[in-house]
Order: sequence, then C-alpha cells, then structure tokens
Amino acid sequence: MAPRSALRSLTGALLGSLLLTACTPADPLAGTSKALTDRVLLPAYANWAEQNRQLASSASAYCAGEQPLEQARQAFVQAQTAWAALQPLLIGPLGEGNTAWQVQFWPDKKNLVARQVNRLLDDKPQLGRADLDQASVVVQGLSAYEYVLFDPQLDMAERATQARYCPLLVAIGEHQQQLSARILEQWQAKDGMAAQLQAFPSSRYAEPREAIAELLRVQVNGLDGLKKKLGAPLGRQTKGHPQPFQAEGWRSATTLASLDAATASAERLWQGGERDGLRALLGDDQRALAERIDQGYAGLRQGIAALERPFAELLADQAGRAQLAALYKQLDDLHRLHQGELARALGVQIGFNAHDGD
Repeated sequence: MAPRSALRSLTGALLGSLLLTACTPADPLAGTSKALTDRVLLPAYANWAEQNRQLASSASAYCAGEQPLEQARQAFVQAQTAWAALQPLLIGPLGEGNTAWQVQFWPDKKNLVARQVNRLLDDKPQLGRADLDQASVVVQGLSAYEYVLFDPQLDMAERATQARYCPLLVAIGEHQQQLSARILEQWQAKDGMAAQLQAFPSSRYAEPREAIAELLRVQVNGLDGLKKKLGAPLGRQTKGHPQPFQAEGWRSATTLASLDAATASAERLWQGGERDGLRALLGDDQRALAERIDQGYAGLRQGIAALERPFAELLADQAGRAQLAALYKQLDDLHRLHQGELARALGVQIGFNAHDGD
C-alpha cells in the first residue's frame, strides 16, 4: 500500500504542477513582442510593400500615357508616407547593411540626387532595370523619384522630358517593388524576422527581453532620426541659418506629412495595436511615466496638426521657425523620455546609434 500511496502523491503533485503552469500568465515580455509583431510591425511592412507595388504600377501607367501627372505624384506621396512610417520600426533586414539607403537618400547636402540622376541618364539614355541595380543608391530610391516628378526645373509635361526621365521612373518603381517584397518575405518566412520575435529562444534572441530591448532601441533611434530631419532644415547644425533644401521631401512638400506618419508609427509601438505595446510593460508604480509619454505623443501630434502652412513657408519667417522650434522641443523631450526613463524602467541599455554625433 505504501508504494501505491507514494505513487498517488507523486501523480497528484505532478498534476498540480501542470495545472499551476497552465494557469501561470505567459511572459509579458514575450506577449508584447508577439503582439507588436502581429499588430504593428507586420502591417507596416506589408503596407510599405503594397504602396511600392502601386508605385511601380503608377510609373508604368504614367510613362505609357495612361495616368495623369497628379495621380503619379499621389502614388509617390503614398509610398513616401509608408516609408516614413517604417522609420521608427527599422528592426531586422531593412535596418541592417545600409539597405535603407536604397529606399531614400537623405540628407542630400550637395544636390547629389539631381547631379547623379542626370549623369546616369547622360551615360545610359536607354536606362534599364539592370543599369539601375548597378548604380549608386543615390539614384535607386524615392529621393530620385521625387526629383523627377516634383523638381521645379523639370517640366514633365514636355514629351522630351518624359522620354528622358521615364525609363528611370519605371526602373526605380520596379527596384522599390522588388526590394520591399523581398524584405516582407524575409519577415514572413518560416524562420523569418516575425518568427524570431514571437518564439523564444530563437536564433536571434535568447529570451524575450532581448527582443524588447531591440524594439526600444530602434524606436529611440527612429525618434532621434526625426529630430535630425526637423533640426537640419531649422539650422541647428548651421548656427541657426535655415537650410530649406535639407528638409525631407522638400520638393514634394511632404516634410510634415512624413514627420506625422513616423510619429504615429512610433506611438503605435508604444501603445500597441490593442493596448499591448511597450506601455503595457510598465507597472502601476510607473503610471506617471506612462502618462508623460502619452502626453508627449499627443502633444507632438497636435502640434503637427496645428501647423497651418507648408513647411517651406514656416521655415521662411521668424514666426514659422518659432513654431517649428517648439515642435522640435516636443520631439526632443519625447526622445529623451524614451532614451532615459523608459529605458531604465524596462531595464534596457541604450548604446550607440546611427545618429550619434550629428
């Protein structure tokens, strides 16, 4: 009887342990990483790929005379906005190996885009996709596409101008479509980036804390990059002398729209798709910090929405520059909250980033 009693006791203990394990909440860090992958990261990358598919289609239609210039320009704006939304989310393949330079060349301090585009077309008047793939990243992405469609020195209503620049538009559209499709495939593959962020240990992360740490780092880096994109044209690196041609999207007047899209994307990483973002990892004792970050995002988005003039006009007078300087201060405060207090609260060490020293 004693052995049977001992066996029953052991069986009961094992069942109790299994029940206790089943009732134990999942690791919140792993849950947050999975939720952000499903509801924030993957949708953003999928939208980027779709907008680039539409960009390629638009380039072909426009150059075939089947689409008006304004519609072609709108396709660019949508692709640019989708790209801006990825800038706080550059984790994984798009954030490595300088791949992002193929999407956008910025800052263009010496008008390299215009000069290299024209040099390339002088050398390759019948430019094809293979020629573009072998060319500089300066001419492969959205910056060159924007130059062709929006530069005031180019009259795309003239047939001769269209004939010169359309091969480049088509090639860039195809390049961006293939690049974004490849990146999305790398996210969705069986052992791809999404899988690495959803099951631990993975080949990339030994534990979910490492994944959360990298997500916060890319967010901090993204916010720091937005400071540069706002601060450079404001003249923060040139003793207060405005540099309008260093604004992101100055030709297409998409500077503020891109800033808003990137800010909204950073906020989604913070809030999550269903209140399951980085914010959910803070405890009740950190409620004050969470509310300050909430207010930081709300204030920044409201500040952008309240600007009633285009970026170039704001930059051209003292009152407008004061509004932009106030916006920069809000962005700087939000960046510092993430880099300092939020990082400490989550136990993340923020190291060197791509914008240090700017």
